[in-house]
Amino acid sequence: MRAFTYERARSPADAAAAAVRTEGAKFIAGGTNLLDLMKLEIEAPSHLIDVNHLGLDRIEPIADGGLRIGALVRNTDLAADERVRRDYGVLSRALLAGASGQLRNRATTAGNLLQRTRCPYFYDTNQPCNKRRPGSGCAALGGFSRQHAVVGVSDACIATHPSDMAVAMRALDATVETTRPDGAARSIPIAELHRLPGETPQIETTLQPGELITAVTLPKPVGGKQLYRKVRDRASYAFALVSVAAIVQPDGTGRVAPGGVAHKPWRVEAADAELPRGARAVSARLLDGAKPTRENAFKLQLAERTLGAVLTEARG
Repeated sequence: MRAFTYERARSPADAAAAAVRTEGAKFIAGGTNLLDLMKLEIEAPSHLIDVNHLGLDRIEPIADGGLRIGALVRNTDLAADERVRRDYGVLSRALLAGASGQLRNRATTAGNLLQRTRCPYFYDTNQPCNKRRPGSGCAALGGFSRQHAVVGVSDACIATHPSDMAVAMRALDATVETTRPDGAARSIPIAELHRLPGETPQIETTLQPGELITAVTLPKPVGGKQLYRKVRDRASYAFALVSVAAIVQPDGTGRVAPGGVAHKPWRVEAADAELPRGARAVSARLLDGAKPTRENAFKLQLAERTLGAVLTEARG
């Protein structure tokens, strides 16, 4: 057991300031990822800052017709919200595909965005992993890589981002709101929140030290047929081999974002323009420059077929 200290933050600014004041501090809300990592000694925070009592658990309309989702809104409540189900169906469907009901009852919006990879080599402390121990190497490159990324990879890391919710948020062009340690607010387009691995896969987001996510905003509804399809090894509590979040308009235009293929929620805007031409044209754009391993090369065809099924359903 590694000892740590604990405090309950009084405001977002207080929480952010405490995080930079105390070396090794981490925020804790639902704890569905952090506590597991602490038990395995992958994460060993010296100080936990409880943010559960900051009033960030509401879903509210905003002036432009969109929604503001508090960072502490639980996944169950977000998926069940009438406005989300009606206007942002792709998000509700992704959340319901994401985990068991018990986990959704605890997991928060911000925590879902910031969860860490489920790469087995990241979780095995006897194996080299540049995310866990920078400079040690990537065991997945020469190991069991069936679940791993095929685009946006580097020689330092081929892990995938595990979130289903984040893929839907990417398709919706969400914006992440934060509070910095000096109390200043910042807005980050979700496309800019997560980083590709490059040579520093341990740096997973563009958040600054101590910066706290306070909300996610969704722009006004765009309509269309909104779908989320997840292909996985088993029907319950499994991470995506490939997933597809799609918003398809009656004229065939729209947006598409695949999951399970990259280090971050993946979207290539140029691929959206190919939607009227079908799944093959879209996939060619989405997966351009792919570098699969021998074990996960099947994902290229699986992504195209999954997208094809989604487009057929959307136009049916």
